[in-house]
Amino acid sequence: MKKNFLSLKKLSTMFKGKRYKYIIGGCIALGFTACSVPKTVEKKENTNTPAGYGNTTGDSTNTAKIRWREYFTDPMLRDLIDTALQHNQELNITLQEISISQNEIRARKGEYLPFVGIKGAADVEKVGRYTSQGAGDATTEIKPGKEMPDPLPNYLVAAYATWEIDIWHKLHNATKAAVTRYLATVEGRNFMVTSLIAEIANSYYELLALDNQLRIVKQNIDIQTNALEIVKIQKEATRVTELAVRKFEAEVLKTKSLQYDIQQQITETENRINFLLGRYPQPIARNADSFGTSMPAAIKPGMPSQLLTNRPDIKRAELELTAARLDIKVAKARFYPSLGISAAFGYEAFNPGYLFKTPSSLLYSIGGDLIAPLVNRNAIKAEYASASAKQVQAAYNYERSILNAYVEVANILSKIQNLQQSYTLKSAQVAALSQSINISNDLFKSARADYMEVLLTQRDALESKFELIETQKAQMNALVDIYQALGGGWN
Repeated sequence: MKKNFLSLKKLSTMFKGKRYKYIIGGCIALGFTACSVPKTVEKKENTNTPAGYGNTTGDSTNTAKIRWREYFTDPMLRDLIDTALQHNQELNITLQEISISQNEIRARKGEYLPFVGIKGAADVEKVGRYTSQGAGDATTEIKPGKEMPDPLPNYLVAAYATWEIDIWHKLHNATKAAVTRYLATVEGRNFMVTSLIAEIANSYYELLALDNQLRIVKQNIDIQTNALEIVKIQKEATRVTELAVRKFEAEVLKTKSLQYDIQQQITETENRINFLLGRYPQPIARNADSFGTSMPAAIKPGMPSQLLTNRPDIKRAELELTAARLDIKVAKARFYPSLGISAAFGYEAFNPGYLFKTPSSLLYSIGGDLIAPLVNRNAIKAEYASASAKQVQAAYNYERSILNAYVEVANILSKIQNLQQSYTLKSAQVAALSQSINISNDLFKSARADYMEVLLTQRDALESKFELIETQKAQMNALVDIYQALGGGWN
């Protein structure tokens, strides 16, 4: 242990005599390593976006700025979203990832601060008499008339410190990269929030659509049952055959079986919502009459450039790109010499009774080292090449995120327009077929239409009403999707 510490006086003398040699040697090592650093391969990302979506130029008014509580006005839906934001397991897993990233920042910050510790040690040493150390110990007296103990115990209590001087900002850039990745995880959490809100809203509107379809089926069962009674009366009057009665009975049974299919879909949709809410299956409170009435009438897409600041997935990709560029700087700094300082202060003695005698048992040391990689730097080169490749990869991912966001918004805006036209036409179709049911029944009673015309009219009317509800559900889903695509929901 004695050999591990240099006296401050001896260290000072050594530096006075050799400091120029160290400086020259350090400069040579620095020059060699600096000249042999591989060339950086970086890609400049393209963040240019069109002026508008399609043939229109937008203004700065953007629906994404609306908070989700204001965008979704159905109070029952808002309660479901509130519950999900508190109890959804996947979202809570992401929150733990954020906590992990925070701990990484703390670890990186600690790397460029001095490491200080306390050390206590006790050992015993027995050396051979006929060795240089053994011969020296045999002729050495600790005090006049008191020989060196054999074997020789040793006790140590000392504080020590090490510190790497961050002259190339390697540790500082690593800390900045950790901070940037932490911010990226926060944006990842925001992106998950927008996805969760959109998934719950879409499932909720699907549930309302199924409720309305079930109501239409039950109404249609009543209509078909009344028609069946009329056919039975017509058969008794010998105006139709048994075949007509059986056809109407089969149609009633088919429609009744349809309601159980819808009820199964309702159960599965409710359970899917409950899963997103992090709870076991239970009925979902809802108002079927609010279907199609609780969404905004107009959407303001704003300007495509706003996607860069509104969408969490784009901001996350940008932060990951920034972190990748910092990783290149960290990897590049490994080619340069590192400067370290170490120091120790404490007490050391062969007898615990002498351990804290000052200054006899006092020890202290301070030293510095300059280390530069010269030979076999393949690992450093490989790390540097990987960091460069990851930066290029992150740049492409950032560009792809922007392009994907623009395409999503453009597609949904077009979908909203086309669905509106389709809904108008289907509404007219439903109105016409609903009227045709009464007309066909009247014609059948007066023997001016056969029973097949009545059956087909009822079947077409039911299908058209189902299609109208599906179109209306698609409209509501599109309004949810455009809110998410524009970057709304996380604020």
